Amino acid sequence: MTAFITGISGQDGAYLAQLLLDKGYTVVGITRNNHPTNHYNLTYLGIQDKIIFEEGDLCDLPFIIRIIEKHNPTEIYNLAAQSSVGLSFAQPTATIHYNVSSVLNLLEAIRIVDNSIKFYQASSSEMFGKVVNLPVTTTTPMHPLSPYAISKATNYWTVVNFRESYNLFVCNGILFNHESYLRSNTFFVKKVLQDSFKIKSGKLEFLRVGNIDVKRDFGYAPKYVEAMWLMLQHQEPRDFIICSGKSISLRHIIEYVFKKLGIDGSKVVVDQNLYRPVDIVDIYGDNSQARELLGWSYSMTFEEVLDQLIQEEATNLHNQKNDR
Repeated sequence: MTAFITGISGQDGAYLAQLLLDKGYTVVGITRNNHPTNHYNLTYLGIQDKIIFEEGDLCDLPFIIRIIEKHNPTEIYNLAAQSSVGLSFAQPTATIHYNVSSVLNLLEAIRIVDNSIKFYQASSSEMFGKVVNLPVTTTTPMHPLSPYAISKATNYWTVVNFRESYNLFVCNGILFNHESYLRSNTFFVKKVLQDSFKIKSGKLEFLRVGNIDVKRDFGYAPKYVEAMWLMLQHQEPRDFIICSGKSISLRHIIEYVFKKLGIDGSKVVVDQNLYRPVDIVDIYGDNSQARELLGWSYSMTFEEVLDQLIQEEATNLHNQKNDR
């Protein structure tokens, strides 16, 4: 079995690559820039030297066709995207262009070259946006509230269209927020953890945040990538929601981390400049279909995830200090 992973240098790409390598796959990583400095996550997991890299642009259809013909993948996991909601407001055109064009090109290449290739698309809970009824299911109407969410909703329906039009084995994995030590520092939980340790060590005075009274469904990334693989092993292609099934406020996350690290609550500064133009107030999903049909299991509370992330952050900070 050979699998392509686009966005392999990100959090999910690294953990998915590790999972597939453990299962005996040949893993080909598709990246826009194959410089070793972009391989931190893969190096952290000790798998960088086990991956075949292809450098290129997913907006270039001939490039995708060429590497499919070269490697003959059985599965393609598309995790590449401009994935920051905040940045998408600053760069709406670039976000929508790249996110939509890349998915369309991958699907077209599969249709043209080898329609037996199974395809996984990383969809997002952000697609649902202004939700009236919770929990979110695959039948919940979409009301995206950001350019990023609009791009993901477009991709979702593009996958559905190719599945119905060309009988392809293509799936949407609708993942809610999921965290790990490898999460980019542009995301909320990682920012809270890194800044909290800086406050504790005296390197930073305050944690500056936007609206922390919104609630999100958070989980643990290594467990979520298991569901990606399970979707492509299912007997038929379909879309699944992957989530914890509960929401937690961003304020509670900060309070929990501060309490664990012994930081006074006065060190939080709410900055109106960090608010988004529009935001989801509360959202959580229903993962029952993934449990029942895929056999996926998930039982971690987010406090348990935070405990693990705090410990891993502390361990790595200690190791980095000793390496100097």
